[in-house]
Amino acid sequence: MKVRKGVFLVAGLGTRTLPAAKSIPKVMLPLADKPAIQYVVEEAVAAGIEQVILVTAAGNQAVEDYFDTAYRLEESLAARGKQKELAELQALKELATVIGVRQHAPLGTGDAIRTARSVVGNEPFAVFLPDDVIDGEPPAIRQLMDVHEAHGGEVVAVMSVPHDHVDRYGIVEGTPVAAGIQRLQSLIEKPPVCEAPSNLAIVGRYVFTPAIFDYIDRTPAGAGGEIQVTDAINTLAQEGPVYSCEFTGRRYDMGDKVGYLSASIDLALKRPDLRPGLAAYLRGLDLDNMDPTP
Repeated sequence: MKVRKGVFLVAGLGTRTLPAAKSIPKVMLPLADKPAIQYVVEEAVAAGIEQVILVTAAGNQAVEDYFDTAYRLEESLAARGKQKELAELQALKELATVIGVRQHAPLGTGDAIRTARSVVGNEPFAVFLPDDVIDGEPPAIRQLMDVHEAHGGEVVAVMSVPHDHVDRYGIVEGTPVAAGIQRLQSLIEKPPVCEAPSNLAIVGRYVFTPAIFDYIDRTPAGAGGEIQVTDAINTLAQEGPVYSCEFTGRRYDMGDKVGYLSASIDLALKRPDLRPGLAAYLRGLDLDNMDPTP
């Protein structure tokens, strides 16, 4: 069955992006002139996703509003003859069908995914953690969808990380079945460097079948009462097919401040309207003589 629906986990508190996330959802932080969530939704749409399901929390209404009609703003732009800007706003509404569901308490990624169960229904679906912005061609989630269509089961995105960084990530262990694809035996959350079975780290893209909901229901809550989807996938891998896909593309961690700044620069440099001025500015920087103090 075709993957038509994407679940976007946007309910996080954004503690790694404070103080900015104190008043704005972290997925609304701009990369050039577009919020991060727009890049992730555009990735989904380019891959064939038709329905966007936003899992939000109290205070995250701005994310849903962003993809809705802004009547007063659109009327103002039309009256002032700003057709280019008006067309950009109207295009947001046409990207995909957008539905919002509410996670009422911060109970982990597993609980957030389970919140979308009634909307997902009995069909495979994609999951996006918008903390990870991925610039890839084909889109990263499309690469996972291709693995699902070829092999079935659940699919987890992974990337190689330095061996001395494995204790910062969920790490997978598996058996190769094709180039860049493994059938997984286990997923280990932040293992000590000396115990890590590989250097393939889990990244925030997944393709799931409805079976994942039953495994989430069976997963006990951990620290802080949170249910982690990694634990549910690990149990599922003991009983059914779970694959990893080592995607091609550049991943940016929006929760890391240097990662956020790098994404903003790199994505702006890909824009024909922004590249000339930004490239000229960067070439003119004398980094060796810049004062790093505030």
